[in-house]
Amino acid sequence: MALAGQVTNPQRLEGRDLTFQSDGAAINAYLARPREPGSYPGIIVIHEAWGVLEHIRDVTRRFANLGYIALAPDLYTRVGAPKPEDSMDIVRSRMLALADAQLVRDLDQAAELLAAQPGMSGKIGCVGFCMGGRTTLLYACGSNRLSAAIDCWGGAVTADAAPATPQRPVPIADLAPRLGCPLYVVAGEEDANPSPAQIEVLRQRLQQAGKTFTVDIFKNAGHAFFADYRPSYREKAAFELWPRMASFFDTHLQGKR
Repeated sequence: MALAGQVTNPQRLEGRDLTFQSDGAAINAYLARPREPGSYPGIIVIHEAWGVLEHIRDVTRRFANLGYIALAPDLYTRVGAPKPEDSMDIVRSRMLALADAQLVRDLDQAAELLAAQPGMSGKIGCVGFCMGGRTTLLYACGSNRLSAAIDCWGGAVTADAAPATPQRPVPIADLAPRLGCPLYVVAGEEDANPSPAQIEVLRQRLQQAGKTFTVDIFKNAGHAFFADYRPSYREKAAFELWPRMASFFDTHLQGKR
């Protein structure tokens, strides 16, 4: 099966597992980068609800293949990632155990790690899928480290979809005035969380706050349509999305138009 952004020459890249320190914890991560010496921006790739599976590692390599130093932190390191065979109830409980404030601090340390990489050009972007989409939006509104952010079907961003909890005290849509970089919001027309109506609420909040953003709702696609290992995968939409993500990062991280 051909994949959007597929790496056809893995020898061009190097990938390795590593850890970085955040608030006394060693956070696991996967780093991929071009082998060829040069000046490269950074991208943080935030995993779906299932954690840093092979699919996320592969997506990280796809961004490295475009000329980025890409890092996929395992944000479940503190609580333990769910197993592929776990029920959605278990997955959801692990997700909801992650505190928003801690996620922002962990991602700041991930950005520090990227900034220290040899050949790092300075600019850092962030892209996330599912829970990672929500977390990308959270981070883009909670830190000044990013130059671009892509939120792919991040759910539970509006008050009606996400009642406040101690771990998640403020709906992400309410943080829109604090967005610190250009944002690309991606959703599927057939998704229920985030639904097109919830994306519209987010769009209105961003517009009212005068932010630089684009919203893209894909037809004939639902939640996680880029995840080629899941039944939700939609090849046509995935192949349309990839060049749009690449172009967005080209513009805001590489300075290309």
